[in-house]
Amino acid sequence: MKRSLEVLNDLVRSGIIIDYSIGGAMGATFYLEPVLTMDLDVFVLFNDDESNLLPLQPIYKALAERGYLPDEHERECINIEGTPVQFLPAYNTLLQEALSQAKCVDYMGTPTKVLSAEHLVAISVQTGRAKDQLRVLAFMESGILNMDNLRDILVRYELIERWRLWTASK
Repeated sequence: MKRSLEVLNDLVRSGIIIDYSIGGAMGATFYLEPVLTMDLDVFVLFNDDESNLLPLQPIYKALAERGYLPDEHERECINIEGTPVQFLPAYNTLLQEALSQAKCVDYMGTPTKVLSAEHLVAISVQTGRAKDQLRVLAFMESGILNMDNLRDILVRYELIERWRLWTASK
């Protein structure tokens, strides 16, 4: 993954993307025990205008020019140095906020950014899949969440009712 992050940092330096942060299951592993995941979910901000119907195209083009092609097994991913990477636009205000408040971390000597634990939970609640609910419960059991910050995010993004339903028995 270290080499993959170096390539992502190069995309930022070359202006292909404004910024990126790790989310999803891999993002959660910066806070929780590792879980099996097949790809690296990377949320991205772009330089281009919002009218672009294919916002990921500049990333795919730049990566293809560097020799990185779609992963044979996971078509929505690009294989970067052996790691399947899925690029996800920051398509709503919660994701945009999460990127703007992401934490800078060092991964084996390579700087990267990862979404905060509270934003990872809020995004999981917003997404609403069963595996997201399991991630939320794992975060709750870990004791690492700043509950005041999380509650503020959940209220602002109108996610508090789903949160209550998911966590009522916990």
